[in-house]
Amino acid sequence: MKQSRYALRDMVVLSLLIGLNVVLTRIASIRIPIGGVESLRIGFGAVPVIFAGLFFGPRAGAVVGALGDVAGFIMSPAGGAFMPHFTLTAALTGAIPPLALRLFRQREHVAEHSFIELLVAIAAGQFVTSVLMVPYFLNMLFGVPFTATLLVRLQTQLIQIPLFVMCIKLLARRLSFIAVG
Repeated sequence: MKQSRYALRDMVVLSLLIGLNVVLTRIASIRIPIGGVESLRIGFGAVPVIFAGLFFGPRAGAVVGALGDVAGFIMSPAGGAFMPHFTLTAALTGAIPPLALRLFRQREHVAEHSFIELLVAIAAGQFVTSVLMVPYFLNMLFGVPFTATLLVRLQTQLIQIPLFVMCIKLLARRLSFIAVG
């Protein structure tokens, strides 16, 4: 029998992070429409995805982001068709921060990285996905003005990214039992 890459405990934690992502993204977020389309969502839905990527690796972060997006769509379609473009951005939200963190000195655990290192890694991911890709896809698919959406999302991320880092640092210290890398 082929041995699994992840232990059962890891799969349970990743499943819980998917569920937390769905709840924080679809239920516990503030949604702001621009041009009749939900263009801005303020909340902590990205934290479980980023957390999965930082603690379990970019592949796990991508899986948590993608499955969280698909599960969230199934449970709360928000009145539209499924768009795989946004599933891609959700997957990259979990994959980019751990890859960006590799630019810094390797540490044994995420908790050992400085606030600034985590800030740069998470900002890289959020800038690519939330600030650039999502406005581009909203413009391409629904005609929402790119510049207006980009500026609003940039301002939101300037506030959210430091909050995400604080949450990750706090969780990293408190949950050292699941730290795998």
